[in-house]
Amino acid sequence: MNIDGHCLCGKVGFSLRSEANWSCYCHCEDCRRNCAAPIVAFFGISLEGFSWHIKGGAQEPKFFSSSSGVKRFFCDNCGTPMAFQAEHYKGEIALYAATLTEPSVFQPKFHVHHKSSLSWLAMDDGLPKFQESAPITKIPRSREI
Repeated sequence: MNIDGHCLCGKVGFSLRSEANWSCYCHCEDCRRNCAAPIVAFFGISLEGFSWHIKGGAQEPKFFSSSSGVKRFFCDNCGTPMAFQAEHYKGEIALYAATLTEPSVFQPKFHVHHKSSLSWLAMDDGLPKFQESAPITKIPRSREI
């Protein structure tokens, strides 16, 4: 499986050589504010199957530490949010589905932080909705994004 994605300006991209471990929607305030969106779609993959690709003199993605042990990566040139990495998810990085070259390959499996969902956004998709983070033992694993 080879999947790629990039930022708005195209100077920071990535490729995946492994399948997604999980894929979901997040309703937490940090994700919403980071992406300026009412909900964020992302998926987690092993760092072993992931690589950044930098073009046109751009720099490696910058990151903002939004909380202890959490890094939110973004393109230093255009500001596009690219990824999320947390110390408590060892060996994994979460990529924002909207950065995929072909976002239609993304298939969410559940919602997290649903208690923080915005009242004006109704998502009656039938997917499991965890009020907080999904317990690792209950995360619907996916071999597709």
